[in-house]
Amino acid sequence: MFGEHELKTQFIKIMDKKIHLVEGSGDKILYRRDGTRILIKRGRGKFLILPAPAEGYGVKFLFIRLSERIAIPPKERLVGYLSAPIDISVRSGDLEIDRFTVGREKYTLYGEKTVGVIARYHESDFHEKPPDSPGIVKLVIHNPTESWKLVERIVFPIRNSVMFYEENRAYYPLIILLTKEIYEVNNTGNPPDGTLKPTHEAEPLPNFRMRWS
Repeated sequence: MFGEHELKTQFIKIMDKKIHLVEGSGDKILYRRDGTRILIKRGRGKFLILPAPAEGYGVKFLFIRLSERIAIPPKERLVGYLSAPIDISVRSGDLEIDRFTVGREKYTLYGEKTVGVIARYHESDFHEKPPDSPGIVKLVIHNPTESWKLVERIVFPIRNSVMFYEENRAYYPLIILLTKEIYEVNNTGNPPDGTLKPTHEAEPLPNFRMRWS
């Protein structure tokens, strides 16, 4: 699914979507996906299908609610995995020619009603190992305080985030949640596993202080 594909007549299935490539005369290829049609001239660049952060309609944050709340003892840490939504980026060389969402899209208001922002919304169990999901988040929860802390959701910035992938799975960068007085989330930009390929040069996003009320 993810990675380089040949520019030849073929169907490429991406979860609930299907891409159709049709060879034309000369060096031309017709790209079709739902109502999208793009004529591609073969060149030196690769034809790539890559995961992208679930920005959907242009949101900046991903909001994942945990199916079960997690209680963290003082000075302890917990490492696990969450399922997560993703978008799909189709690239010809260094140009993104198509981008679309897969699966069912959900959004929520994050923050106060008058000053909140729209975030992509998802619910997930907390897994010890990567779940059977196209999109995955490796999460480290660290409680540096002297008190027990409760975690019921994770909100982190995703705009322009790097993604990491293998053939049929996509990973967000390693996410670290510090349960300080104001919970702080770090999209590290680092791969959760050293064997994964990055979609572009990895850079961390600024730390984000998560509203908890």
